[in-house]
Amino acid sequence: MRDAYVIGAGMIRFGKYPDRWAEELGEEAAWNAIKDARINPRQVQAAFCGHSFQGRVAGQRILKRMGIQGIEVVNIENACTGGSTCFRQAYVSVASGLYDLVLAIGVEKMSEGLILPNLEDIDGLMGRIMPGHYAMRAQRHMFEYGTTLRQLAKVSEKNHRYGALNPYAQYQKECSIEEVLNSRMIADPLTLLQCCPAGDGAAAAVLACRKIARKYSSRPVKVAASVLKSGLPYDTNSDWAFAEITNRGAKEAYEQAGIGPHDIDVCELHDCFSIAEIIHYESLEFCQRGEGGKFIEEGKSEIGAIVAANTSGGLLSKGHPLGATGIAQVFEIVQQLRGEAGKRQVPDAKVGMTHTMGGAIPEIEVGSCAIHIFTV
Repeated sequence: MRDAYVIGAGMIRFGKYPDRWAEELGEEAAWNAIKDARINPRQVQAAFCGHSFQGRVAGQRILKRMGIQGIEVVNIENACTGGSTCFRQAYVSVASGLYDLVLAIGVEKMSEGLILPNLEDIDGLMGRIMPGHYAMRAQRHMFEYGTTLRQLAKVSEKNHRYGALNPYAQYQKECSIEEVLNSRMIADPLTLLQCCPAGDGAAAAVLACRKIARKYSSRPVKVAASVLKSGLPYDTNSDWAFAEITNRGAKEAYEQAGIGPHDIDVCELHDCFSIAEIIHYESLEFCQRGEGGKFIEEGKSEIGAIVAANTSGGLLSKGHPLGATGIAQVFEIVQQLRGEAGKRQVPDAKVGMTHTMGGAIPEIEVGSCAIHIFTV
C-alpha cells in the first residue's frame, strides 16, 4: 500500500434545508472540496458517495450536476458510519494504486422524517431505539463508575461552546450545564441537549497519491491509518458501559499509524449522545476504563489539554446527517492540522483522529465502526 493524502476538503453548514434536494447539497460540498484542492474536476478518476436515505445512484446524480460522468461511482450505505466508510473506500482506491485522484462525498437529508427500525429489529420495534439504548448505557456507566449527571451535561456544554465557534455547525449557541440538565427529558438520564439533532448536510474530500498531492498542495494531510470493523455478538455478559468495537478498531489504527492514544492532538469522535463521548474516551484509550466522567470534568478533553475532543461542536452541536458526518469530521481534522480552525484551533496540532459508529442489529453490539488517523 502506498501513501494517500487529503488535498482538499469542504462541507456546507449542517441545518435544515426543506427546499433543497440532497444532490444540491452534495454538489455544493463537492465543489468546495475541489476548489480547496485546486484541481480540475475532470481530473477526478472515481467517486464514492456515502448516504443512507437518498435513493438510488445518489452519487451519479450529484456528479451529473457537476458535469462529471463516465467514471467509476460507488454508493455506500453503512448507517452512521456511511461517510467514514465512503472515505475509507476512497482511501483504499488510492493507497492500492488503483486510482491517483478520487472524490469522497457524504450527504444526507434527515429533517423530514423519522428513522424507523429495520423490520427484523424486534428490540427497536418494541421501543429500544437509540435514545433508550444510550440512556441504558448511561445508567450502567453511572452505576458501575459513579459517573454524575453534571459530568454527562459537561459534554454537551463543551461541544456547544465549540460549536458556537464553528460556522458550519447546525447550532451555534453556547449552553450552560444547568441549561443542559433542565432541558426536556428524552430518556432518563439523557435530556434534549444531550441528544444530537436531526438535520441535513453534506461534506466532501479529495484524496490523492503522493505525486499529485505534492503538485497541488503545500501541506497535504496524510491518512496514517484507516480501520473499519463490524460488531461482535452482544449478550447479557457484554459490558454496556464500554464500546468493544471502538477499542478493537482503535488498537488496530494505533498499530497502523505507529503511535499511541496520547499522541492524538485532536479527535472528532461519535458523540451521538453525551454518554457516548464519555464511553469513547475510554474505548479510544484516552483514559482508563471508568474514568471518562472524571476526564471531562477535569477538562482533559478541552483544547490545549490531553486531547481536544470534538472541536467542531461534535454531533451534539454540529449535527448528525448520517452519510455526511464521517467526512465532515475529516474536514474538521484537515482544518485543525493545517492550522485553519480559527478560534477553536488546537495549538500545534500534528496528529488527528476521526471515529464513527452506528447501525442497530439485534444481538450485535453495533453494525460498524470506522477510525482514521491523520498526520502532517
